[in-house]
Amino acid sequence: MEVYFDNAATTRVRDEVVNEISDLLKNCFGNPSSTHSFGRSSKSYIERSRKSIAKILNCEPGEIIFNSGGTESDNSILKCAVKDLGVKHIISSKIEHHAITHNLDEIEKTGVKVNYVSLNNQGEIDINSLEKLLKINNEPKLVTLMYINNEIGNILDIKSVSDICRKYNAYFHTDAVQAVGHFPVDLSSLKIDFLSSAGHKFHGPKGVGFTYINKSTKIKSFICGGPQERGLRAGTESVHNIVGMTKALEIAIDNLEKESKYIKSIKAYMIQKLNNIFPNIHYNGMSGNLEKSTYTVLNVCLPLSNNKASMLDFHLDLNGIACSKGSACQSGSSNGSHVLNEIQDEKYKKFPSIRFSFSHYNTKKEVDYVIKILNEFLND
Repeated sequence: MEVYFDNAATTRVRDEVVNEISDLLKNCFGNPSSTHSFGRSSKSYIERSRKSIAKILNCEPGEIIFNSGGTESDNSILKCAVKDLGVKHIISSKIEHHAITHNLDEIEKTGVKVNYVSLNNQGEIDINSLEKLLKINNEPKLVTLMYINNEIGNILDIKSVSDICRKYNAYFHTDAVQAVGHFPVDLSSLKIDFLSSAGHKFHGPKGVGFTYINKSTKIKSFICGGPQERGLRAGTESVHNIVGMTKALEIAIDNLEKESKYIKSIKAYMIQKLNNIFPNIHYNGMSGNLEKSTYTVLNVCLPLSNNKASMLDFHLDLNGIACSKGSACQSGSSNGSHVLNEIQDEKYKKFPSIRFSFSHYNTKKEVDYVIKILNEFLND
């Protein structure tokens, strides 16, 4: 049996999306920047996609800029905020995606001040700490905090953060890669200047995403070249990917209530089953709390001996189970998860942690299989 429990890394592309992309590849190949009929046809698909995404997020079409995904979006916002907006002080957390943390390491070398908010041992942001950092001086500031943590599933109190940023006149960017398509996002009710998203996290294609850039925020293109994307992202647009991503988002939103309820039941079932075979199990971050974490992520610390721990990943993979010991962007690295290193108590750091992440394609039968394999491994 094969079980795919690594949906936070990437998701299976929906059949409807594959069909949409295939049709575009066959029948719509004109360059969107060309003025002839072939180009205009491609351009019309892009603009319809832009309008559809804007309607879903409750913003204006001109505020949606297409790109290659979350990493490009995070890079462009951080670097353009410094270059174009004169930001001198960036506030973030130590448990952001590496597309943020590695950029901040480089930006700090240029003389920009970087501070990190305090966290509790479950990875929750200390709002008071954020407010104290915002009070430090009157320099232009950017706050960058992810909407949903990709490793431990914590959900940011985005309304409180956006309100505080508004209060202190700071720019606010959120990496919403794990949120868009899984939770309602209403940009008309939040003071967000920048938002990053990626199509492959909600059953769309890889290599495409978008950035929301509030119309009142004036930044220039991160990639220099042609005038595509309102002059904010040079390069010929990937029409089929943009349309496929939009189709995936439309389906996700149309089915959000039904699918989120179903996926949440899968997660709850797995928690119940894991508790039965691991009485001393520890859930990292807020992932074990069904109300305070995303329904798609469960990050568990398993009380195993050193010998068992060293074989766990291999054993799961050998039995056809796909999951992750951290962010997929870290796979192949000998370093542990920077998120868990930051928040875990020392007593848990000696044990292996596994991230299971779910989609509507998963079943309770798959959970039963994983539990069976873990139980056999435990008692072998």
